Amino acid sequence: MLKFDFSLAFKENIGTGPTYEEILERADIALGALNKVIDNQPGFIRILGTEEYIEEVQKYASWFSSFENIVVLGIGGSALGNIALHKSLKPINWNSPNFDREGKARVFVVDNIDPEFVDAVLSKIDLSKTLFNIISKSGTTAEAMANYLIVRGMLDKSGLASAEHLLFTTDPEKGVLRVIAEREGIRTLTIPRDVGGRFSVLTPVGLASAFAEGIDIKALHRGAKKGLERYKNQKASENPLVLNALLHLDAMNSGKRISVMMPYSNRLYLLADWYRQLWAESLGKKFDKDGKEIFAGQTPVKALGAVDQHSQIQLYNEGPKDKIITFLRLETFSVDFEIPALHNDIEALSYLGGKALSTLLNSEQYGTALALAKNGVPSLTITFPELNEENVGEFILYYELLTATMGELLRINPYDQPGVELGKKITYGLMGRKGYEGFLKDYINDNWRLEL
Repeated sequence: MLKFDFSLAFKENIGTGPTYEEILERADIALGALNKVIDNQPGFIRILGTEEYIEEVQKYASWFSSFENIVVLGIGGSALGNIALHKSLKPINWNSPNFDREGKARVFVVDNIDPEFVDAVLSKIDLSKTLFNIISKSGTTAEAMANYLIVRGMLDKSGLASAEHLLFTTDPEKGVLRVIAEREGIRTLTIPRDVGGRFSVLTPVGLASAFAEGIDIKALHRGAKKGLERYKNQKASENPLVLNALLHLDAMNSGKRISVMMPYSNRLYLLADWYRQLWAESLGKKFDKDGKEIFAGQTPVKALGAVDQHSQIQLYNEGPKDKIITFLRLETFSVDFEIPALHNDIEALSYLGGKALSTLLNSEQYGTALALAKNGVPSLTITFPELNEENVGEFILYYELLTATMGELLRINPYDQPGVELGKKITYGLMGRKGYEGFLKDYINDNWRLEL
């Protein structure tokens, strides 16, 4: 179970911002928003009440086991959850050629169309030992589909049976990938219609690659379900979701428009990438539910401890007071080092001798939090007792539910992304897709340009 420490988020300890009592006085507002989200049963909650998506993935167990590599082709919510699960729950060197994976697959996620990046993955795998999982609900996502066409061309050229090396994760009934799958006998997995991409990590979107590399996907769901019951708690002082929602709402209202997530663990670092999309795309909205312009949102930033103590913390301590920090901390590491007691005659080194490397890392996290508090910067710390599926599942549910609750508090729709769609349409026009030519005329003015 995750642990939460809000001690350095309140005026009592940092000299600024709201007091604990002032936050609790607003608890009913946050509880109302939370209860409304739960009562509405959005897809990311509904899926926790069924085993159907787990079973859908597990039916391919023997097929998955025949591959050395699983390559995910997707972008945004179709990729970031896969990356977060892979990085947090598997050893850092899992994909290394000589690592003993005990028959489980390596997982690569191709989540961009940079040709050098695509080549870096495709050039080092054996096609005959690789399954490509193309993830797109509509089957029209330009980036995922461009990479699919490249892979499909390579498979066809190699003489391999494409249908034996392709998996489509897509809409249950319609869309381009569904049409191709039915026509060519390609296996499929379902993206539930009521689950948007950035909320989809605990659906087949994220579960398939996780299952193929040996992650316990039932335990992921179990952790999320336990978290859901925990965060239903109607006593605000015992509910870390309600406290966090109120702290972030107060931060936004007081001009803190930047939310930093700073894991002190390389394996937790990519959870911050997943969080960035969830927070930015869900809460960054021009209009509220009544159509009023409000320009809501908070810019999510990621940092890595202890690395970014030497790049970003100077700004956070002495720069604009426009940030709230969330630290992620790991109590028990899978491996550790005892620092040798050498150079004992040199005081600047001798104090390290005999200490664990993890002790130094976590001391730096707490020291950084205290320094920020001294400078009036609020922070909270989420601690993982260990990195396992239940704790990661709880973390995922926590932030999905927190984000949806923030949407209710801000009176915006956290499930759409209209600001993303316009760029897609202009890109279609630039690439010559029929029906999108007008977007070029509307947004490109040939009479005024400044190109140097």
